[in-house]
Amino acid sequence: MNGPQDIGGRHGFGAVIPEDEGERFHADWEKRVLGVTLASAALGYWNIDVSRHARESLPPAVYYASSYYEIWLRALETLLVRAGEVTPEELAEGHALRPGVRADRRLSATAMPEVLAKGGPTERPGPAPIFAVGDRVRCRNHQPAGHTRLPSYARGHVGIVEALHGSHVYPDSNAHGLGEQPCPLYTARFDAGDLFGEDADPTLRVSIDAWEPYLEPA
Repeated sequence: MNGPQDIGGRHGFGAVIPEDEGERFHADWEKRVLGVTLASAALGYWNIDVSRHARESLPPAVYYASSYYEIWLRALETLLVRAGEVTPEELAEGHALRPGVRADRRLSATAMPEVLAKGGPTERPGPAPIFAVGDRVRCRNHQPAGHTRLPSYARGHVGIVEALHGSHVYPDSNAHGLGEQPCPLYTARFDAGDLFGEDADPTLRVSIDAWEPYLEPA
């Protein structure tokens, strides 16, 4: 879907202002949101692509008016209500009114470092790649109603394959309970002028990671 997060190449959102990598949070409540989100994933109701799609499915007015971790929190509320772990009444009251359905799966604080250390690798055995480094490829005019990682500014444009990363979980299916469907993942490079027109910086190149279903021969 062309959700509110897909703003690459669009005007009116201001410059990207990098922050110090040592500054992870701006308030203590943001730490709690991150912790609760990670712990809730242990309940087993969703995967990373489902959770990402929940954030991207927020109404634009809500998304743009929210900070980074506010977006995470609003999406988590949606996921927990959908799973039946939290009710709208509990959200309104601000505390639990009954035990959690999968309380036995709760993740303790002491277990968190080990879980984080394992990470969430997405590489899987999959089919042989169709494209090779140096091939010209065109991003499909890919306009799905569901989740996708293909940015709208790249659709229909021609680039060059510059790297192949093996096969990885396909987010477009994984976000909707249709299985991992691993497929080859590439990095494709585009000229900024082709993407953004004659006013773009002629020296700029843009590289995106694209799953094979996003691409076709050019």
